[in-house]
Amino acid sequence: MNAGRAAAATLEDAISVVRARISEACRRSARSAEDVLLVAVTKAVPVDLVRQAREAGFEHFAENYANELAAKAELVPATWHFIGKLQRGTTSKVADHARVVHSAEPGDALRRVAARAAGRGSTIRCLMQVDFTGARQGVEPEAVEEFVTEGEGLIGIRLVGLMTVPPWTGDPEAARPYFARLRDLRDSVAKGHPEVRELSMGMSGDYEVAVEEGATMVRVGTALFGPRPGRPAR
Repeated sequence: MNAGRAAAATLEDAISVVRARISEACRRSARSAEDVLLVAVTKAVPVDLVRQAREAGFEHFAENYANELAAKAELVPATWHFIGKLQRGTTSKVADHARVVHSAEPGDALRRVAARAAGRGSTIRCLMQVDFTGARQGVEPEAVEEFVTEGEGLIGIRLVGLMTVPPWTGDPEAARPYFARLRDLRDSVAKGHPEVRELSMGMSGDYEVAVEEGATMVRVGTALFGPRPGRPAR
């Protein structure tokens, strides 16, 4: 499965290609394409290109860094997601500009986001980042249930799902076991916490596999905007 941008000549073409591949992955797994939200990752993408995507009808965008999130959200009104690590010093920017946070984990930064959102009278939808490797950002699978219970006590956020980033090997199939584990973990947690139903998993190199394994949100950058300078085409 080659999910890169090479086959698409324009941004509009790239969006169509990615949406078509999501639809095909849904067909293979007996799902509806309407159940999968395509989130455009705009890390290092020029504002003009982001604006072009917005004008083409795209609604959901994501940033890895709070400063980029704030700058682009002010210039391109849309539904903005935050997918990077929460830092204490920039939580106000995340709380002010993101409607969805995919990288929630226990700590003071998340509490600050919640307090800021509550003070603004808003609620941010959050997904817990799960680390199956022991070497990445996120919560260990065994700690997810405890974190959900803790997070439900924070006014200003609402825990709605799980997110993970598998190790990248260049082979999309290598990510499948991680996606399947996240789905199974979500199903287990949802028995006692029915609001935890979203699965944010899959990037440009493996989003089709993620959809086949139950992703409800895929975070796609390179396949839409092309490779970023100095970065591998993932």
